[in-house]
Amino acid sequence: MTCDFYQLATPGVQGLHPYQPGKPVEELERELGISNSIKLASNENPHGPSEMAIAAVQASLLESCRYPDASGFKLKQELSTRYGFHPDTITLGNGSNDVLDIIGHAFLLPGDEVIYSQHAFIVYQLVAQSTSATAVVTPAKTWGHDLDAMAAAVTDKTRIIFLANPNNPTGTWFAGDALRAFMAKIPEHVIVVLDEAYAEYVAEPDYLSGLELQSEYANLIITRTFSKAYGLAGLRIGYGVADAAITDLLNRVRQPFNVNIPALEAAVAVLSDTEYLQHCVELNHAGMAQLEKGCEQLGVSWIPSVGNFITVDCGRDAGPVYAALLKEGVIVRPVANYGMPNHLRVTVGLPEENHRFLAAFKQVLQNSEKDE
Repeated sequence: MTCDFYQLATPGVQGLHPYQPGKPVEELERELGISNSIKLASNENPHGPSEMAIAAVQASLLESCRYPDASGFKLKQELSTRYGFHPDTITLGNGSNDVLDIIGHAFLLPGDEVIYSQHAFIVYQLVAQSTSATAVVTPAKTWGHDLDAMAAAVTDKTRIIFLANPNNPTGTWFAGDALRAFMAKIPEHVIVVLDEAYAEYVAEPDYLSGLELQSEYANLIITRTFSKAYGLAGLRIGYGVADAAITDLLNRVRQPFNVNIPALEAAVAVLSDTEYLQHCVELNHAGMAQLEKGCEQLGVSWIPSVGNFITVDCGRDAGPVYAALLKEGVIVRPVANYGMPNHLRVTVGLPEENHRFLAAFKQVLQNSEKDE
């Protein structure tokens, strides 16, 4: 009789469905026998990596026979100099997803409650489920976080609240006054995790980064990534900023050498490349305007976004639209698993990529109307 290994797994893992990444270009072209496809599915930086980061990676390869600095001293010093917080408050991760997972394993026990919003980043659900914590999902408000509802959902079992500002996959955001008012309502023993993966793209004057608030709230953890505006998605590096005691606990759970040498060196380099970041942000703003104008001309509505993606309403089941776009060599992201079956999330690409998506989208929508 064959052993049922699924029954040996922990309850959280038994019911877990792994994170589904955006479809790779190579996979699509292999499946359909096509070429020259574009990927606008994973909110990657279309500009490509910084030349300074590339040079740093190339130089670092000479040290590939060595383990990386487990403490990430150089990067922590660079972050400390740039943002003003102490190195002892920084946890480095293999992408900010790694930091989110570390937080869950450091603080969650079966039966603890985790609060997050409807339509919020699916990793929050995965963190709760993998630790056998209880997910408390509050209804969204205009596709974004209802901070009052989230604060009202706190009980004596609440251990972690996940916030995303801006939120993925909706691109919605909340202002600094709202964040301050929310934090004032949360008990000190409840940890608030503020995910700011897309913060560098935000130009709204009322936006307030949690990095400016962390010293005021010991229970606030801010997570950031180099995968988006800094163009290092393939190297997997992010970080969290928190009270020194929380950081000490996170680093007890963090795997040794979880960030590799090229990633550490590239992150240090790109932080100094201010022209690169400015150009990428400007490129994104122009691309967002291009996509919004194109959707308006198509009569398609979208959720206003301050990230590097736009989530469009197909006005029907988005699954067939997504599949038809694949045949046109255009990869976007269906978000039915976020409770948004009629929407597709589209990364802001280069001008020619945005144009190609809009042309393919128009053709697919027209063909769909004919079929009806």
